[in-house]
Amino acid sequence: MLYVIRHGQTQQNRAHALQGRSDQPLNEAGVAQARAAGEWLDQHGIRFSHVFSSPLQRAVQTAQIVAPGARIVIDERLIEMDYGPYEGADLRNPAPEIIEFFSDFVHNPAPEGMEQLDSVVRRTGAFAQEVASLDGNILVSTHAIAMKGILEYLTPASQGSYWSKYVGNCAVYAAEACDGSWGVPAELDMRA
Repeated sequence: MLYVIRHGQTQQNRAHALQGRSDQPLNEAGVAQARAAGEWLDQHGIRFSHVFSSPLQRAVQTAQIVAPGARIVIDERLIEMDYGPYEGADLRNPAPEIIEFFSDFVHNPAPEGMEQLDSVVRRTGAFAQEVASLDGNILVSTHAIAMKGILEYLTPASQGSYWSKYVGNCAVYAAEACDGSWGVPAELDMRA
């Protein structure tokens, strides 16, 4: 099984800033979220044979908390979308071009200087395809848009629906291996 987790909360998440590739650590709430996710997975008997993470410390910290003692392989393809000149922008008062992009991800290209969504899908999809042949449970610790890129890649029929879906801190999606590929991912209900 493939388990994809979004990192825990950071201060920039809390401040509603477009975080992107700025290398922020988890805050206290983020550490608690990662612990809760790790405990839930452990209580459900889910152990990981392979652990991969984005190089950004918030994702690495999340992986370390969720899979303590595991060897974590850093993969650059799991890094968050490059927001370019919009890095750190206040999401409570975004620029008009950000509002336009966020209003319809499928039909509006990212503003100039930002990574395009098809690039995110290509790099995260290449990663997902590469690890499909591994045995055992795989944990991938990444970011909201990078995670959505994986979900889009694994669910071509979604036609972009994941881009506008809210993915909270430490949300986990799981996909079952099927003949060297992945099935359709589903979000785990971690309240159960």
